[in-house]
This record gives sequence, C-alpha cells and structure tokens, in this order.
Amino acid sequence: MSSVRLEESSVFSQLGLLSHQQVVFCNDEETGLKAIIAIHNTVLGPALGGTRMWDYATEAEALNDVLRLSQAMTYKAAITGLNLGGGKAVIIGDSRKDKTEVMMRRFGRFIQNLNGAFITTQDVGTSPKDMEYIRMETKYVTGIPEVMGGNGDLSPVTAKGVFMGIKACVKEMFGTDSLAGRTVAVQGTGHVGENLVSLLRAENAKVYVSDINEERLIKVARQYGAEAVNNSRLFDIDFDIYAPCALGSTVNSETIAKMKCAIIAGSANNQLADEKADGQLLLEKGILYAPDYLINAGGLINCYSELEGYSRKRTMQLAENIYEATREVLRKSKQEEIPTYLAANKIAEKRIADIRKIKSSN
Repeated sequence: MSSVRLEESSVFSQLGLLSHQQVVFCNDEETGLKAIIAIHNTVLGPALGGTRMWDYATEAEALNDVLRLSQAMTYKAAITGLNLGGGKAVIIGDSRKDKTEVMMRRFGRFIQNLNGAFITTQDVGTSPKDMEYIRMETKYVTGIPEVMGGNGDLSPVTAKGVFMGIKACVKEMFGTDSLAGRTVAVQGTGHVGENLVSLLRAENAKVYVSDINEERLIKVARQYGAEAVNNSRLFDIDFDIYAPCALGSTVNSETIAKMKCAIIAGSANNQLADEKADGQLLLEKGILYAPDYLINAGGLINCYSELEGYSRKRTMQLAENIYEATREVLRKSKQEEIPTYLAANKIAEKRIADIRKIKSSN
C-alpha cells in the first residue's frame, strides 16, 4: 500500500496512485451533510467499509484519510479470504454536536444511489443507531442492531481476531502460543481494547492498560485485574507485547527507539506512522509486527457474516482463521527477509490478481 498527501498532487493523480475506482463527494446543505465515499477495488466483491465521522481540519485531510482507509479495506478483505472489495466513507463534522437523524438518512440516500457497489457499517464517530437511520434509506448497510436482524456490537469479534494474531506472533517468537505469564501493554480501553484485555486476562497474561480517558482506564483496570499506566510512561516499562487499540501512528521512529517489546499486535488502524520506514526499522530491531489490517479484520468478518446470513459460531470460526493467516505472513516475511507489512501486502495483492484472472476469462 502507498499513501501521498493531497497537497503534493492533484486529486486525480492521487486517485491514480492509489488505484481507486470511484470517489463520490456528498454535499447536502439542508442537512449539513458533507461526506466522501471512496471505492478502492471491487474485484473480489462489493466494497465494504465503515463510515467515520470526524471533525477534520480541512477537506483535503478528510480525502487523504478516506483514500488510505479504503485501500486498507481492500487488502483486509483479500488477506482474510473474504469475497469483498474495499471502500470507506467519512463524514466531515463533530459527531457529538453535528450529527442528526436527517443527516444520516440523507447519507443513506447517497449510498443507495451507488446500487450496491458500496456497503457501509459503523466506525469512529458512528454507532449502531446511526446504521439504523441509514438502513431506513438503503439496504446496503451492516452492523445494524440485533432487533433489526443485524449482529450488533462488532468489538467482541474484532478483539478475538487481534487475540488470535497475538497468539500467532507469540508462537513465532517463543515457540508456544500460550499467553500465560506473558506481559502485554494494551493502549486504548475502548470496546475493542476492553474485550482484548478480558481475553488476555482469561489466559493469565499480565496486562498493562493506558488510555487518555482516565475514568475508563481505572474502570477497566479494576474490572479485569490489569495495571493502569500513564500514556507518557508506557514505553518505560518492560513488556513482551505492545497492543495499540486506539488511534494510529503510535509506532514511529521516536517510539520504536524506546521500545523494548518483542511483538506489536493491536487493533488500531494505520499503526505505522510511515509504513515503509517504520516497517524496516522494526525488522532491523527484531520486533515482530502483526499487520494491523490483518489482525483487526474481525469487524469486517462480522459484517461479511451478516451479509451471508449471520451465525455467531461461524463468525467466531472465521475470526479464529486470523491465526493461520498471520502465521503465513510471518513465514513469508522470514523467508524473503522483508517487513511483515510488505509480506501481507504481497499475499493480498496475489489473491486479487488471481481472482481478476478468473473474472476476466468469463
């Protein structure tokens, strides 16, 4: 995967660099809606991706975000073996103040006009209730409440996938995938982070937790018997595994220099501030990095399962497959002596290319 700042190029050259198929700008003055839908690739199936609502500083920043995130969704679906393409949507605004029912329903109309090329679900700044509003205007939405036939909260399945990714890395580094006695630092105690802490503690791992929300941090630490740590001193501690489960870019040249851990495996998107440079730094330092878009694919798996006819048991089985998918990436990285993010990209790209051959022969 690659990224480029909008300010460095025209919109069309940026779309060409990232190979997007379609980008839709949604503007509705009556409801205050300003949104962008990016469809990156539909070779494997319709593009599925969450709708994020964020108070971006500029429209260029929003476009950069949606393009990078939608490309990651293509790779995520491909490497986990799902018959889905990659897409993403962003709504520009403060989700706490600007969001309304009519805005979300108007957004649903824009999705409907794409005739199934894009299917959405919840993301940062949106909720199952918002998906319910979107569902009133289009059937191309997942992550709706269980009472409406959906599967509700995506976080338990996402956490399960991250947990399996951690176990695969532990197996590679230590020869056994048992987490008993291993030390894990979970940064971010939101829904996914909390579920991950629960799974780790159930297997007798020692867990450190950090979060900018001190009230939630203390609550999660007490509930699961974890140790609360201030964000600023997280990398002063010795632990085996760093699990970033909040915002991206926490793995950068500055933090890598401080890291003493053996493994990085978490749910946050875009964990590497600079994929190429930071991926190489981790390889040189001997820190095993589980590509984020692979091990955090549980949410996508959950949505895919909903589209296919939801089964909790089948969804969890698909999430458990992340273990073997991670092992495959680690083997390729080792054999070719390349960073794990690059190994994952190659595997995803090969599947897309292979399926494209099948479809083009029809």
